[in-house]
Amino acid sequence: MTSAEMKDWTFAIAVRAVAFTRALSRTIDVREPIVRQLLRSSTAIPGHYRAACRAQSRRDFINKMKRLEEEADESELWLALLRATGLPHSVEPECRALENECHQVVAIAVQSVKTARRRLVEERRVLRPK
Repeated sequence: MTSAEMKDWTFAIAVRAVAFTRALSRTIDVREPIVRQLLRSSTAIPGHYRAACRAQSRRDFINKMKRLEEEADESELWLALLRATGLPHSVEPECRALENECHQVVAIAVQSVKTARRRLVEERRVLRPK
């Protein structure tokens, strides 16, 4: 996936999460705090990815991708919690789809961090020969 595709995808996840929370707003009850947390964490995903794309160094990139990973993981948690508390059947498929996509974002972020860390170590070896 290219950087531009990832930007579009993370943005689309946030847009869908906003629409999902709107659909839930008609049935909000004690889950309202969870919905607010989901809205906050899911809309942070594209912002953190865009920040990672503008990283000033490999370490900065790693830091920003770790924040992206945290927000996507948190979004996945809130979606799972909403599902566990019983959602209307009309919104459950979208909840599962968003949860799956957040999981994919976490996996991509984890792998990107691993790769960036490996490259950082390799760069240090090149700069500091024995």
